[in-house]
Order: sequence, then C-alpha cells, then structure tokens
Amino acid sequence: MKTVLKIKGMSCEHCVRRVRDALLELEGVQGADVSLDDGSAAVEHSEGITSSILAEAVEDAGYDVI
Repeated sequence: MKTVLKIKGMSCEHCVRRVRDALLELEGVQGADVSLDDGSAAVEHSEGITSSILAEAVEDAGYDVI
C-alpha cells in the first residue's frame, strides 16, 4: 500500500532525514520518499499500517501532519 502524508515544519534536509528515519523504523514500512519541496512523505507499507500510525511517528519526530 501507499499513503501520502502532508507534513508541516520541515525546513532542511536534516528534517527530511529525520522524518524518513522515523517512518522507516516502523515495522511494515518498506520505503519512504520524503520531499522538502512538497512538504510530503509517500510511504510504502503493509496493510497493517494505518495513516494514524504513520502520522504518530512523524509527530513523535517533531513535525505536524496536516
């Protein structure tokens, strides 16, 4: 499955890396393409992962999902 999240608060490549790492730490996430320009993350994951689980990981990393 693929879920796209809109993320607020990223301002640099360090932020992108931090969001990507937070998402990839979740069991069931196969990939995360995080874009600073779009303020988004496209996440490839298994069906057991919900958008709220993904959003919680991003928020725990210090960013807002809108």
